[in-house]
Amino acid sequence: MDINSLRTAVTLLSLLVFLVIVVWTYSSRNKAHFDELAGMALQDEADGRPQ
Repeated sequence: MDINSLRTAVTLLSLLVFLVIVVWTYSSRNKAHFDELAGMALQDEADGRPQ
């Protein structure tokens, strides 16, 4: 195995990891959780939730 084969394998593995992260991010199962996290910055301190 030469260095170019190793570089190709690392590139393909990185692409696969990136695609898995993109699919996980845009899956509908995570929408509610991400919506809650997005609203944390706008929550009032008086509602008792930690920020």
